[in-house]
Amino acid sequence: MFRKVVTCMLPAIAIFSMCSFASADCENCNQSDSCGTKTVCQRQYVTEMKTVTCTEYKKETREQTYKVMKRVPRTEERTRTVTECVPETRTKTVNYTVNKNVMETKTSDYQVQVPYCEEVEQKYTVMVPVKEEKTATYTVQVPYCEEVEQKYTVMVPVKEEKTATYIVQVPVKEEKTSTYTVKVPYTEQVEETYTVQVPYTEQVQKTRTVKKRVPVCSTKTVQVRGGHWENQMHEVPSCSTDNCGNPCPPKMCCKRVWVPTCETKEVQCTTYDCVTEEVPYTVCVRKCRTEERTRMKCVSKCREEERTRTYCVTKCVPEERTRTYSVTKCVPEERTRTVKVQKCRSEERTRTYCVTKCVPEERTRTVKVQKCRPEERTRTYCVTKCVPEERTRTVKVQKCRTETRTREYQVCKCVPETMTKEVSYTVMVPQQKEVKYSVTLYDCVPEEKTRTYEVCVPVQVTKEVPVRKCVTVQVEVPCGGCNDGCCGDSCSSCDSGCDSCDSGCNDNCSQGRRKGCLRRRCR
Repeated sequence: MFRKVVTCMLPAIAIFSMCSFASADCENCNQSDSCGTKTVCQRQYVTEMKTVTCTEYKKETREQTYKVMKRVPRTEERTRTVTECVPETRTKTVNYTVNKNVMETKTSDYQVQVPYCEEVEQKYTVMVPVKEEKTATYTVQVPYCEEVEQKYTVMVPVKEEKTATYIVQVPVKEEKTSTYTVKVPYTEQVEETYTVQVPYTEQVQKTRTVKKRVPVCSTKTVQVRGGHWENQMHEVPSCSTDNCGNPCPPKMCCKRVWVPTCETKEVQCTTYDCVTEEVPYTVCVRKCRTEERTRMKCVSKCREEERTRTYCVTKCVPEERTRTYSVTKCVPEERTRTVKVQKCRSEERTRTYCVTKCVPEERTRTVKVQKCRPEERTRTYCVTKCVPEERTRTVKVQKCRTETRTREYQVCKCVPETMTKEVSYTVMVPQQKEVKYSVTLYDCVPEEKTRTYEVCVPVQVTKEVPVRKCVTVQVEVPCGGCNDGCCGDSCSSCDSGCDSCDSGCNDNCSQGRRKGCLRRRCR
């Protein structure tokens, strides 16, 4: 730290000494025109290589062995008592009442409405359509309608009988013989060499750590809670009074009370300590060695063979036949109708639309959507209304006259009769039986596993680093006359004053002015 302070103050000290020397030399400024040369200190930056020790981290792979508790399942058979309900059929006698039907004939008079027809004149109302013109306002979405009178032709069907001759293709069967080539497969044995991995077992000696529980007998003092029952006499106050109105004396009551006691006993107890032990064991490692073997392989091949077959060909022979059929002809008939024709006027528009390209990036955009705005228009149309009109017609009305008739009918009466029957019913009788079931229990067995992990290890490395250093260098600068402002003390003798002195300092003694040597004297 001290070295840094001294290094930084060296340029200031040098400039201060130079300014004092310059003031001494300028005493004779009036006698001579020039002061000669002066030495100025300048600061320069120099790059040097410096050896630095730094820490770097290097990756290192390590192995760690840890223990895992593995659950090993084991099946255990157990027995439990189950209560089941067994159905049991029983019989009981039940009395029930049955209603027997007895038929009885009765006679009764009844009235019947006999229909007959009678012509009656009645008035009725018919809805006669009357056309009336109305004006309504409706909304149109671009197209407009025009009423155009047009002529159209209707084809009126007229039936006519005609006789036509037609040709029918009658099928005739023929036998033909053709020759074809067939590829017949056959098998050929070829010798093939293949590689087999032959397994073999190798015994390897290993050591594992086993934890054992060793029993340790010890004695401990235990407090045992005990006690006994005691009969104690308690005084119970009487709530009753005698004949004179005086309260009865209290009664003595015997009550059984438990009196607790606390005793100290020494008890033998067994604790288990875990002892680690290295146990050697032999492991059979399965390995494989490569062996070359030879085998016979069946290869399927095909040879061409020429065969002959006979097949039936169906040919069609044309045969001329005649039939009579009805032909419906349409005779054109000209009619006139008024139709509404929907026309669209073409309108040229310009729109700006967005083109979407498929890029796997989710964005949000604002698009222009073409919509239809409602526009109110007025049209004249025909409305058919129904006006009530009274008319007269003759209709047949069905009426009924009352007629008395006699009929015989049978009435069914129910006569109760008591009967007896045996009814079987089922009762669920509970029975106990033993059922065997399996329970899976899990034992925890320790197992060793190895895992690989990476660790960053610090390593000390020596490097050369470029360092920028500030160095003070002495430079000789030519100095002019007194009016140039080289000397701070001579400004008082200058005719131009401090302004000219300041300008001289700017031109020739820039280093001294930067440090404030000459600037202070001009003030």
